[in-house]
Amino acid sequence: MNATLLTSSAALGPLVRQRRRAQQLRIDDAAGLLGVSVDLMSRLENGQGSVRLDKAMAVLDGLGLALLVVPKEHPWARPARLTSAAVEPGEAP
Repeated sequence: MNATLLTSSAALGPLVRQRRRAQQLRIDDAAGLLGVSVDLMSRLENGQGSVRLDKAMAVLDGLGLALLVVPKEHPWARPARLTSAAVEPGEAP
């Protein structure tokens, strides 16, 4: 999976769903393994409602994902990247 620049909180959901499915986990099984409710997993994956940051971080961690915060001026966060393919960390801009 490549690094992805998120432009909205709703954009996180499809990435979580993709990762869960890649691990061949049903949503209820993933929720149980990660210690969160199926409702939370569903809301997170569908970008509906709010999810506490600590719960979202637990889901990301449990699925082997990380949240990286960089300044907007960082090469990975340039506006041109919004429409281009995702960039691997360490890859030239």
